[in-house]
Amino acid sequence: MKKQSNLSKLMGYAGGHRILTYLSWVLSVMSALLALVPFWYIWRIIHDILEASPDFTQADNITGYGWSAVSFAVISIIIYIAALMCSHLSAFRIASNIRKMLMQHITTLPLGITEKYGSGKLRRIVNSSSAATETYLAHRLPDKAGAIATPIGLLFLLLAFDWRLGLLSLVPVVLGFLIMMKMTGKDMEQRMEQYQNALSDMSNEAVEYVRGIPVVKTFGQTIFSFKRFKNAIDNYEQWVIAYTKALRLPMMFYTTAINGVFAFLIAGGILFTRGGVTNELLLNLIFYIVITPVIGTTLTKIMFMSEDAMIVGDAISRIDEVLNEKPLPESEINNAPSDNSIILEHVSYSYDGEKNALNDVSLQVMPGQVAALAGASGGGKTTLANIITRFFDPQKGRILIGNVDIRRIPKETLMNKVAFVFQNSRLIKASILENVRMAKPDATREEVARALKTAQCLDIVEKLPNGMDTVVGGEGVYLSGGEQQRISIARAILKNAPILILDEATAFADPDNEVRIQQALSALSNGKTVIMIAHRLSSITEADCIYVMQNGEIAESGTHRGLIEKNGIFARMWKDYSEAAQWKILNENKGMEVIA
Repeated sequence: MKKQSNLSKLMGYAGGHRILTYLSWVLSVMSALLALVPFWYIWRIIHDILEASPDFTQADNITGYGWSAVSFAVISIIIYIAALMCSHLSAFRIASNIRKMLMQHITTLPLGITEKYGSGKLRRIVNSSSAATETYLAHRLPDKAGAIATPIGLLFLLLAFDWRLGLLSLVPVVLGFLIMMKMTGKDMEQRMEQYQNALSDMSNEAVEYVRGIPVVKTFGQTIFSFKRFKNAIDNYEQWVIAYTKALRLPMMFYTTAINGVFAFLIAGGILFTRGGVTNELLLNLIFYIVITPVIGTTLTKIMFMSEDAMIVGDAISRIDEVLNEKPLPESEINNAPSDNSIILEHVSYSYDGEKNALNDVSLQVMPGQVAALAGASGGGKTTLANIITRFFDPQKGRILIGNVDIRRIPKETLMNKVAFVFQNSRLIKASILENVRMAKPDATREEVARALKTAQCLDIVEKLPNGMDTVVGGEGVYLSGGEQQRISIARAILKNAPILILDEATAFADPDNEVRIQQALSALSNGKTVIMIAHRLSSITEADCIYVMQNGEIAESGTHRGLIEKNGIFARMWKDYSEAAQWKILNENKGMEVIA
C-alpha cells in the first residue's frame, strides 16, 4: 500500500478549504513570474542608456520602462498578497480542525494516556504541532510554488541574453544546491526529530517543575533537586551546540557559493573582453550582476522550506501518534455490577513493556470495607488505584467490580459507580458551583450547598466575594491546595458513588486543612467501599485490610494490629513513622518553651 504523503494528510483536514490551498500555489507562481518582468525592463533601460551615450537626452523610453517595471512589481505584490490570504484561510481551518480532532480523540482515550505522554508533551502536540502545520501551509507551500517557478523564469532570462554569462551564473547555483542537499538530507530529518524530542522533554519536565514549586518552597530545596528538569535542559543545550557546530562548515561553504556568483561573472567578463569591450557585452554583464542576487535569495528560500518540511513531517507523525492511540474497548451490553465489591485476579501492568509496575496482584475488598495501600514510593500504589478506575487496562489478569469484569461495564456506568479524589486535584476556571456540579450536572443549588457543607467548605465559600458563584482563577480569586482538595471532595460527595478511591488526599495540605479534609473524607467514606493510599500511616489504622506494596507486588496484607505483630515491612514502616512523629512533637514543644 502506497504511503500517504504529509501534504495528503493535511489536505484531509482541509474540507472545502482545500481549493484555497491550490489556488494560493497558482497565484504564487503568477506572482513569481511577474516579479521577473521588471528585470527585463531594467535590461531595456540599461540598453537605451548605453545606446544613447553620451547624449542621454535621446533615451526617450527610460521613464516608460521605469513605470512599467514598477507596475509589474506592484501587480506581483498584490497577487502574492492574494495568494497568502488564500493559504492562510486554508491553513487556519486545517490547524483548527487538527486541534478539534485531537481534543475530541483525547477525550475518548483512557486517562492513563496522560501519564504515558505527560501533560506537557500532549499540550505541545495539540498546540505546537498544529501550529507548525499552519506555518507550513500558510507560508512555505505558496513560497515553494513561487520558488520553483522563479528558477524556471530565471533560467530563461539568464540564457536569453548571453548564454555564456548565464552558464557562469549557474555554477555557484549548482554548488550551493549540492551543499544544501547535504545539509537537508536524511541525517537532518533524524536531527529534527531529536530536536523536537528534546523540546518535548523540556516541556514535560517544566510542567512537573512548576507543579513542584510548593514543595520546593516548603522544604527549602533548590532547582538542582529537580534533576530530571535540569538534565532535560542540559541535554537540549548539548544537542543544540553539537548541531550548530556540525553545520558551521556546510553553512559557510553554502553562503560563500551563492554569494560568489559575482566572482564568476567578473572572471567571465575579463575573459570575454580580451578582444575588446562591446556595448552588448557590457549591457549583459551589468544586467547579470543586477539579477543574480535573486538566485541566492531563491536558494535560501528553498533551504528553509526543506527544513520546515521536516518540521511539519515530525509534527504530523506526533499528531498521528496520538490519533492512533486506541480508546479502551466498550461493552455494548449494560452489565451492571451486582454489588460494590472489588476483586483483582493476578493483575499485571507495565508502562514500558519491560519492568512491571504491577506484578501478579490479587486482592479482594468486600462491599462497605475500607482497604488501604501502603508502601514506599514507586511500589505500585497509584498504578493500582488508576487501574481500578480503568485509566488503563491490565496486560494480564482481570478486575471485577460487583463480580463483573470492568471491561464489560460501560464507561458511563463505571464512572457512576466509582468516585476518586487524588492528591493533586485541580479546579477548572469556573465558579465553585460549576466545579462541584461537574459530578452531577442536574444538581440543584441546594444539593451543591449541602455537599460543600459536608466537605467542610463553608469557610471557603463565606470568604469569597460572590459565595459559591465566585469564579476560581478570575479577578485574583485563588484557592490553596488544601482548599482545592476540599472542593474536590465536595464534588465526590455530590456524586455519591458507592466506590471511593482516595490517593494521598491530604498529601499537600497544611495542618488546618488536613483536619478539615479528614472530617470531609470521613463523611464521604461512610457506608462506601473505599480503597485509600496514604503515607500518613496514622490515617489507616482502622482500615479493614492494609496491603503493603513493594516493587509492584503485595508483600504483606492484614489489619494494622496483625501487621504490627507480624514484625515485617509494615512494622518497620510504623516504627519509623512513629519515631518521626514523636521527634516532630518534641521539637514543637521545645520551640514553644523557647518562645515562652
